[in-house]
Amino acid sequence: MPFEFKILKKEHINEVVPLVEKLNEFKVPASLLKERFSEMINQNYECAVIYDGNKIIGVCGLWYCTRHYSGRSVEPDHVVIDEAYRGQGLGALFFEWIYKYVKEKGFEAVELNTYVSNYQSHKFYFNEGFKILGFHFLKKL
Repeated sequence: MPFEFKILKKEHINEVVPLVEKLNEFKVPASLLKERFSEMINQNYECAVIYDGNKIIGVCGLWYCTRHYSGRSVEPDHVVIDEAYRGQGLGALFFEWIYKYVKEKGFEAVELNTYVSNYQSHKFYFNEGFKILGFHFLKKL
């Protein structure tokens, strides 16, 4: 496979917006996504991507923290692979790369949220060995 997995340089963060928009259940406009990403890249955040040549075909945000119950953990966020590349095992390869990458950085756990309506992702994460521990709640202020 000619695919390349890497951490996106901060100055290229807006290149992921078109893919993230496809996952965007809350219909956040691209302009606001760009504004938020420009803040996120200066927090405990990195953005992993999959390239096919010069084209970004997959994206996964990585949030880093330490939690009292799981230790040093990373939270994959806004995970999406371009529809034309789905069903080829690319998601599993991407997560294999992510696990190796974060383990080398000293992290010991991976936990994530997924939209209730995203059944494809549920199957994928179960196959990756994830377990449901609770519910994610959101209250907009």
